[in-house]
Amino acid sequence: VQLVESGGGLAQPGGSLKLSCATSGFTFIYYDMSWLRQAPGKGLERVSTISRNSRHTYYADSVTGRFTISRDNAENTLYLQMSNLKTEDTAVYYCAYAGGDGWVKDQGTQGTVSS
Repeated sequence: VQLVESGGGLAQPGGSLKLSCATSGFTFIYYDMSWLRQAPGKGLERVSTISRNSRHTYYADSVTGRFTISRDNAENTLYLQMSNLKTEDTAVYYCAYAGGDGWVKDQGTQGTVSS
């Protein structure tokens, strides 16, 4: 299983970043997919989830109205468009799916929001 995130980096408050996650090694269309994040000194937080057919989405209250999750099942790729970023969005972002023993995720990508 490979989950390779990209698109992280440095953004100013109020700015935008778009994360991508290229996946392989499992049947992407069989799984709801999620973005998780871990801020410095804090636990893992579920940011957003999208159903297999993209009909249903979930967002944490802290990102509702600012983040948009999407997926391309033909390309086995997950996306997270992040807008109106705040300093508290600074974290390592992971794409993940729920496996039998918990979240299946990889190394993540760092997103830093700072002026």
